[in-house]
Amino acid sequence: MLSKLDFLIFGWIINWLYPEYYRPKYGYQRYYILFFHYLIPQKLFRLNPKVKWPVHFTSKVLAPQKITKGIMCDPGDGLNNYIQANNGIIFGNNIELAPSVSIISSNHDSSNLRKHIDAKPITIGNNVWIGTNSTVLPEVNIGNNVIIGANSVVTKDIPSNSIAVGNPCKVIRKKEPYKEDFTKIIFNKKIPKKHRKFINSIF
Repeated sequence: MLSKLDFLIFGWIINWLYPEYYRPKYGYQRYYILFFHYLIPQKLFRLNPKVKWPVHFTSKVLAPQKITKGIMCDPGDGLNNYIQANNGIIFGNNIELAPSVSIISSNHDSSNLRKHIDAKPITIGNNVWIGTNSTVLPEVNIGNNVIIGANSVVTKDIPSNSIAVGNPCKVIRKKEPYKEDFTKIIFNKKIPKKHRKFINSIF
C-alpha cells in the first residue's frame, strides 16, 4: 500500500522529469527518495541538470550527451560516482555501479593539461556490476555478464562471463550465466522497443 502511494505521489513526477529512467515499478528505489535526494538537487540546485536519469547529489556526470545507455542502468546514481564521458561511454542494460566508482573516457594531454586526448568510447555490456572504489580508464571494453571487484583499476578489455579484480584489473575466473528473468519485472513505464530484445533474452 505504501509503495503504491509513493508511486502515486512522486512516481509520475520521476517518470516525467527522467525520460531515460527505467526500473522495476516497485521494490527498487523509493520515489520520494528519488525526489528529494536526486531530482531536487539536479533540477533546483543545478547539480548534473542536463542528465536525463537520476544522479545522486554526491556524484558527477560530465558530457552526458555523449552517454548511450540501456535500461536498469543509471550512471551516477550511486554515492560519489564520477562519470566523465568526453570521448563517449556506451552502457548496456542492467548495470550497477557501487559507491565511488569512476569511469573516465579521456585523459589529459601531458604537454597541455587544459586539453584532453581523443580516444575511442568506453563500452560496458549487459549485466555488469562494478565494485566500490573501482576505476575504468579510456578505451576499455567490458563484456556481458561481468563482475569487477572492489578497488580495481580497469586498464584493458575484460571479456564476457568473467570475474576480474586488481590493479591492473585481471580475470581471475569464469562467471556463471546470469539468471534473472526480466520478463517477470513490472517496470515503472513502457520499455522502448529497442530494449525489448534484451528483456526477452535468455542468458
